[in-house]
Amino acid sequence: MKILHVLPHLATRYGGPVKAGIEMASSLVRLGHEVSIFTTNIDGPGNLDVPLDAPVFKNGVEIRYFPVQQPRFWHTSLALARALKKEIPKYDIVHIHSLYLFHSLVTGHYCRKFNVPYIVRPHGTLDPFMYKRHRLRKSVMEVWFENNNIKKAAALHYTAAEEMTLAEPVTFNAPGFVVPNGLNVTEYDHLPAKGSFRQEYPELEGKKIILFFSRINFKKGLDILIEAFHLVHQKHEDTVLVITGPDNEGYGDKVREWIQAKHLTDKVIFTGMLTGDKKLAVLRDADLFALPSYSENFGIAVVEAMACGVPVVISDKINIWREVVANQAGSVSPCDPVQFAKEMNVLLEDQQLSETMGINGQNMVRDYYQWDKIGLSLEKEYTHILHERNRNGLQSAQVRGDASVN
Repeated sequence: MKILHVLPHLATRYGGPVKAGIEMASSLVRLGHEVSIFTTNIDGPGNLDVPLDAPVFKNGVEIRYFPVQQPRFWHTSLALARALKKEIPKYDIVHIHSLYLFHSLVTGHYCRKFNVPYIVRPHGTLDPFMYKRHRLRKSVMEVWFENNNIKKAAALHYTAAEEMTLAEPVTFNAPGFVVPNGLNVTEYDHLPAKGSFRQEYPELEGKKIILFFSRINFKKGLDILIEAFHLVHQKHEDTVLVITGPDNEGYGDKVREWIQAKHLTDKVIFTGMLTGDKKLAVLRDADLFALPSYSENFGIAVVEAMACGVPVVISDKINIWREVVANQAGSVSPCDPVQFAKEMNVLLEDQQLSETMGINGQNMVRDYYQWDKIGLSLEKEYTHILHERNRNGLQSAQVRGDASVN
């Protein structure tokens, strides 16, 4: 198959969905398919230093970047639109990542124009929490193009069964399938020596690390986490909260205000975004992973923590929470600081339970979230869509033939 993925951005500041998009495409290349990614060069207020006149190849995937222009908030790129108009007819199937942006408007339009089947991946935007945000602006775009994109998609791609359930009221009964995100599990086979992250922060000596590992963003529940950590620290004075992740929107200033108000300034460490061995080192040294998000269509950071054997405490708004509970790989709490603190205290006080959950988490990742297995699942869904399309086309042709005979 010749497959095109269209993403609004590929800069690392945009978090897990970016990495997932590249790895998803790579998993399909390993199965022998020809896969391209079309995207923009936007990187927050700036632009990526990438070639705009020639493709870049990564893991066998052809990546083409197009310049972004005003209005930037919409990731507008007329060069991307021109390329899509020219290239979409050459592909068997197109996979659109994210909604309510310029790329979804033009990709859906040209797929329909050239009769190329397309899949829409909402990225959690249809979760009630996110769906309500900027409702007026989104309503305009829904009437303009997004409702039509959804209604006429070959399928919607969800990364968790919970995400599909939450989205059902606003998807016009469009068909959907669930294929999760994943990891290259081999990257977690040889972790840094335990203690290597702690060596960089002498204040961590003899302390237990509660790790927040995600974007510093309004939906990640940091207000819940700071309040919960305040309660935990009253009982466990040997705890330190480490906040690791990019602050794309200046939201960290608000988080620091909450920390200061609770007199926890010397008990919280901000590391910024960590990648490579440094990322693995902080995960390796964490005693507990905590993510009380208000909305999370998947939660790749949770899977990364589990891959490193870290017990996790997550909110029941992270859409893989049912899978985590079923595999006894972590604890789940509502978005309530008191309840979240209770769940953290249980794991901090029960070493055996923590170790068991850590092992269960590693097994869960290997069973469900390896990219090679996910690539096979995607291939199956693509094949099914194309088969149904060909079958329906043949039936239509037969009907037209029968009518002409009559």
